[in-house]
Amino acid sequence: MRYKTSLKLATNILLHSKIRSWLTIIGIVIGVASVVSIVALGDAMTESVESSFEDMDLTIITVTPGYSGAQSSMGPGRSGGGGAATTTDEDELTDKDIMALRSVEEIEYMYGQISGKADVEYTGETASLSVTGVDPQVWKYTSNMDYDSGRALEPSDNYAAVIGYNVANELFDQPIGVNRVITVEDKSVRVVGILEDGESNNAIIMPIDAAINIIDDAEKDVYGSIVIKVEDEEVVESAVEEIENALLISRHVAEKDRDFSVTDSKSQMDGVSDMVSSMTYFLGAIAAVSLIVGAVGIANTMFTSVMEKTKEIGTMKAIGAKNGDIMIIFVMNSALVGFVGGFLGIVLGEIVSRVIIPMSGFQLGRTTASTTGLSPELMVLGIGLAMLIGVISGVIPAYSASKMKPIDALRYE
Repeated sequence: MRYKTSLKLATNILLHSKIRSWLTIIGIVIGVASVVSIVALGDAMTESVESSFEDMDLTIITVTPGYSGAQSSMGPGRSGGGGAATTTDEDELTDKDIMALRSVEEIEYMYGQISGKADVEYTGETASLSVTGVDPQVWKYTSNMDYDSGRALEPSDNYAAVIGYNVANELFDQPIGVNRVITVEDKSVRVVGILEDGESNNAIIMPIDAAINIIDDAEKDVYGSIVIKVEDEEVVESAVEEIENALLISRHVAEKDRDFSVTDSKSQMDGVSDMVSSMTYFLGAIAAVSLIVGAVGIANTMFTSVMEKTKEIGTMKAIGAKNGDIMIIFVMNSALVGFVGGFLGIVLGEIVSRVIIPMSGFQLGRTTASTTGLSPELMVLGIGLAMLIGVISGVIPAYSASKMKPIDALRYE
C-alpha cells in the first residue's frame, strides 16, 4: 500500500471521529503551548540577564567588611557605591588591608572607597542622595561607564563630582549641566561629568578626600569597601582565593572567624544565570506533565479507533493489506493528531509569549522578562515533540490492529 493512500485513510479516520479527536488534540495543544511558552520565557530571562551583565566589567572584585552581612558591589557607580552591612571597628577595612593585598600578583588596580548619604542642594531645592568617594587616580581605570557629557574624575580634582543622569536632568526643576556648582553638605562641588541614562542614575561620585569631609562618620584611611580590578577574567577565581588568604593572614583571623567578604561580578552573573536555568527546567518539567496526559489521551483515542474500525481492518486484510500497511495507517493517524495539536499549541504559545508574558511584567529580581515570540527552532521542536508523542502513543494500538486476524475482525460486533 502506498504511503499516500495510508495518509488518506489516516486522515479519514481523524475527520470521522471529530469530537474524540479534538478532545485529544486539546490536551496536546495545552501541553505544547505550556512547554514552549516556558522555554521562551526562560530564553527571554536568560537574554535579559546577559544583557544586564554585558556592560559589567567581570574583572572587578570587591572586598567588604563583615562576613555574614556584607553586601556585594558591582564596583563604583554600578550599584551606587560599595555598601557594607553594619560592622564593628574590628571589621573595618583600612590602608593596612590595601597594603596586604599588594602582594597579590593578579591585581592590576585597587583602591578603597566610601559611601553614605548627604544633602544635595541646587537652585534652592534639597535632596538626600548617596555619595560615593573614590580614588580618582585609579577609578577611571576600573570604571567602564559611559558619559552623557563631561569627563571622568581626574587626580587633580578635589571638590568635583560625576553625577547620574537622573540627578542632572530629573531630580531638580532646573537641569544640572557640566561645570555647574551644586552644594553637598554645605560644600560647593563642581560637576565635571554626567553619566548616561541607566548608568547609576542617582549616583554622586567624588574624590575620596573630599567625600570624607562630606559623609558623616567617614574617617581617613577607613573604607566601606575595597575595589579591585584583575588582569583578566580567567584569573578572577584564583585572585579571589589569594585575596582571601592574604586578608586572613593580615587580619590574624581563622577561616571560621573571618570578618570580611570577597565577591566578584563573574560569580554573580553565573549564579543568576544558573538560577534562571534551574527555574526554567523546573517549570518546564511541570508543564511536561500535561504532555504525558496528552499522550495517554492519544493512546486511548487510538485504541477506541481500532475497536471502531475492526471490520474495516478485516476487510482491508481480506483484500490483501499487510500487517505493516495496517500499522502505518494507525501510526499516521496518531502522528496527525500530534501534528495538529502541536501546530495549534505553537500558535497558542506564540500568543502567550508575545502578549500575555510581557503584559504580566514577570520579573526575576531586577530583571524583567519580555519576549518577542518563539524562535523557528522552538516552533519546529514543539511540533516535532507533539508528533513524536503521537507516534509513540499510537504504536501499541497500531500494532494491536495489525495483528488482527481477518476472519475474527470481520466477525467482530
